[in-house]
Amino acid sequence: MSETPKNPSPADLDRMSDEELVRLGTELDEVDVKFREARWPEGVETRAEKRAARTVTIWFALSALFGLAFAAVYIFWPWEHKGEGEAGHALYTAYTPLLGLTIGLSILFLGFGAVQFTKKFVPEEISVQTRHDGPSSDVDRRTIVAELNDSWKSSTLGRRKVMGGFLGASVGLIGLSAILPLGGMIKNPWKRGPMTVAGDGTLHTTGWTLASDTRPDGLPPEKVYLGRDTAKVFPDGHPPAGQGRLERIHIDDLSTGALESVFPLPASAIGNFTEDMHSIHGTRNAVMLIRFRPEDAARVIKRKGQENFNYGDLYAFSKICTHLGCPTSLYEQQTHRFLCPCHQSQFDALEYAKPVFGPAARALPQLPIAVDNEGYLVANGDFIEPVGPAFWERRS
Repeated sequence: MSETPKNPSPADLDRMSDEELVRLGTELDEVDVKFREARWPEGVETRAEKRAARTVTIWFALSALFGLAFAAVYIFWPWEHKGEGEAGHALYTAYTPLLGLTIGLSILFLGFGAVQFTKKFVPEEISVQTRHDGPSSDVDRRTIVAELNDSWKSSTLGRRKVMGGFLGASVGLIGLSAILPLGGMIKNPWKRGPMTVAGDGTLHTTGWTLASDTRPDGLPPEKVYLGRDTAKVFPDGHPPAGQGRLERIHIDDLSTGALESVFPLPASAIGNFTEDMHSIHGTRNAVMLIRFRPEDAARVIKRKGQENFNYGDLYAFSKICTHLGCPTSLYEQQTHRFLCPCHQSQFDALEYAKPVFGPAARALPQLPIAVDNEGYLVANGDFIEPVGPAFWERRS
């Protein structure tokens, strides 16, 4: 078949051409090439070959185009929520489908192009190889490189610059589409925005900060009720005017020994369904309101500096675990412990919700509460420490 040595020295390998190295590699790998034929004759470009190249190039170009469209939609399309009936609702509802459509078509067209390229330009070949195990020798490594070079040359992709360019662009843009959404997770945690029912966007604020005497925006404190989620839904997407999702909690609404999740309900937002939903979805807003039995209330150990944060037998603690931010949504009434289901941290409700088991290292922050002249529970200020997991800048 050839005069290529079966056990060449490094000097022999350096003298061999790519063709000789390919032959050597197939022989050493015990590959028997039964049939091999190029798709098109070398040196002559026929109309059929040009037509095939044009078809594959179009598929790769379409893939690149839709990959670019995905990036454009992700960056520039209006994505902020718009309710039904609001201006921009149609554009908002089209955002996610457009992301799926553009990236889906980009991948689909890349697949079409790859299949057509393989069928039209990669040489036809039938080979049989005997399987063998073990590490590759230096000869094997050198010959496989030559075989890969041969595959590149025989595919003719190297001389089809336009097709190769669109292929590279489509693959690159699809890769970019996998990385681009990660940008949405990156934000400046200290960039302040308007103070809303979800805070101002920084880690030190929540919706309860609206009740603070020292609001970061310098405005006077608002009256913020403890709001119960009524779970009201409106299938047509149009809540009646003045119909909110949260309702105020009266001092007599909570029975002895009961616990309920509550959210900030500013007096200015009562009956505003949209604002209520923003409050419920605020990442650090959820609070556990608990009414102890009289005998349990007598055993409560209050945290220094927070002796007047409760109202009688009513106490309010952040629901956000100080370990990794999961909701401490379980309460053992017999042991008086709040439990985090994620990593099993436990907090003693009778001793200012301090951690007694698990990885959490800090007590759940306590919200100061009071009752207005109508008997409704209100926030008597903000948390005096940041809510949730640790971060570098916190001091407690």
